[in-house]
Amino acid sequence: MPHIYTRDSEKALRRSLRSDMPSAESVLWSKLRRQQLLGYKFRRQYSVGRYVVDFYCAEVRLAIEVDGDSHFQSGKMVRDKDREAFIKSFGIDVFRFRNIEVFEQLNEVLETIGSRLREGRKPPCSPPLSKVGRSSPAIREKNP
Repeated sequence: MPHIYTRDSEKALRRSLRSDMPSAESVLWSKLRRQQLLGYKFRRQYSVGRYVVDFYCAEVRLAIEVDGDSHFQSGKMVRDKDREAFIKSFGIDVFRFRNIEVFEQLNEVLETIGSRLREGRKPPCSPPLSKVGRSSPAIREKNP
């Protein structure tokens, strides 16, 4: 299976995006970094396939996008929808916030994210095909 997360091919792009973050992303990052929000670790500019998400919490499979005005142009909206569908295909939830929401309603944005974090990790979209290779407690007791 090909490497999907944090691929080397996007490393330079991720580094560039981290060093030149828009102000709304910087504001939100100041509240997410160093496990400040309910003790969950977030990464910034994390790649999923060929896409880079603004923030990602691996523990609960949550990507957060902060969108400026350019994201609301017709062509960009279609691309964002395709991008989001791709990311969701890996069982990752995507939360989108507008810049103005981060600036004017930061507490509400953090509460929305916090609500999802309190839910914890959601189960995968579909059940595993087989339990082969997994040991149940009963099997472990019989075979110490």
